[in-house]
Amino acid sequence: MVYEATTTLDGPEVLYRAKRFFAERVPLNAAYPEKEGPSFVTLRGQGGEEIALAVWPDPRGTRVRVSTLLFDQVVDRFLSTLPLPAEHVA
Repeated sequence: MVYEATTTLDGPEVLYRAKRFFAERVPLNAAYPEKEGPSFVTLRGQGGEEIALAVWPDPRGTRVRVSTLLFDQVVDRFLSTLPLPAEHVA
C-alpha cells in the first residue's frame, strides 16, 4: 500500500522521526534503516518486510510518500504524528 501526506516539517526531520518511530515506538513491529539518502530511507523489519519512505518539497511544506506491504497500521500511525499544514480558508 502507498500512503501520502504533507507536513510542515522539513525533509531531514521527517526522515529522522521515521527512523526513531519505527525503531522505538513499535517494538513488536520494529524496522531499522537499511538504505538511506538525503530524500529517502528504506527500513527493514520482521521477516525482511520493507518500509520505503521518500520526501520532497511541496508548496505547503514537505510531501511524504510511504510504501509498505506489511506495516500498514504502523505507517498510518506514524503519518498521524506529523504536523499538517494549515488549511487555506478563502
